[in-house]
Amino acid sequence: MSPRARGPRPPGAGPLYLRAARQLEEILASTPVGAFLPSEPDLARRMGVSRATLREAMRTFEEQGRIVRRQGVGTTVTRPPRALEAGLEVLESLETLAARTGQSVQMGEFRIDRRAARDEEAVLLELPESAGVIEVSRVILAGERPVAYLIDVVPEGLLPASVWEDGFTGSVLDLLLRAGEVDLDVSRTEISALSAPPEIARQLRIQRGDVLLRLEARLFDRGGRVLDHSWSYFLPGSIRLHLVRRVGKPGRPGGGGTLENVPPQGDSR
Repeated sequence: MSPRARGPRPPGAGPLYLRAARQLEEILASTPVGAFLPSEPDLARRMGVSRATLREAMRTFEEQGRIVRRQGVGTTVTRPPRALEAGLEVLESLETLAARTGQSVQMGEFRIDRRAARDEEAVLLELPESAGVIEVSRVILAGERPVAYLIDVVPEGLLPASVWEDGFTGSVLDLLLRAGEVDLDVSRTEISALSAPPEIARQLRIQRGDVLLRLEARLFDRGGRVLDHSWSYFLPGSIRLHLVRRVGKPGRPGGGGTLENVPPQGDSR
C-alpha cells in the first residue's frame, strides 16, 4: 500500500504552543520596554489558547530575557541583557567581566550559612575533624533579570568573619583577592549542562527542568590546597565562553601520538 501523499501544511500549523509563541512575538513587538503585558487570563483569552499553552509559549521569551514574570506582580517586557564574554584561560569574577565590557551586574537574593563540613568537603578542603565551612549562595542580576546562581563553599577560618557582612558584593574570588591573605594559583573547572533542579529554578525564575550551563570549580593555592569549591549556574545566552587552543603536532603513522619528548631507552629521567 503506497503511503499517503502529504500536501503543504496549512498556515499556522504546528504545535499549539509554537503558534501561541508567534502570536506573543507580535504582541511583544508592539509593546514598549518596561510596560506590563495583560494578565495571563486576559492574554490567554485574547490569543484563544489555554493558560497552560500560554505559559509554555512565554517560557521561550523568558529564557531570552525579553520578559520578566513575577508572581503577584505581573509580566513586564524587557530588553535582553548583552551576554558576558569570558575566556577560559583566566579566572575573573562576573563583576570584572561585566565592567570590562561596559555592563553591570548586581547581587540579588543571597544567603550566607555557617555550618559543619560534610565528610566529602572535609576531605576536599583538608579540614580537621569538626571544622566548619561557610556556604555562600546568591543570585546575580543583569538589570532586573537573574542570569546566574552561584554557590561557594570555603573553610570557615579562611577570611575574617567581618568581611562577609561588610563589602561583599557577590564575588568570593574578588573577596579573596582583596584580602590578600591567601596566595591563589589555579582553578580547575568542569563544564556541563543540566536540567534545573527545583530550588535553582526558583532562584532564576525559570521552570524546573529548563537547561542550564554549570561550571563546577576548585580553586587552589600555590601549595596545592583547595580553598574554594564552587558551582556556577548560568541561563542560556547569559555568558559566552571561549578558549584559545594551540594546534598540536600530528602523531607518527602507526603511533599513538607524538614521540619527540619520549626519552631514549636507558634514560632514567
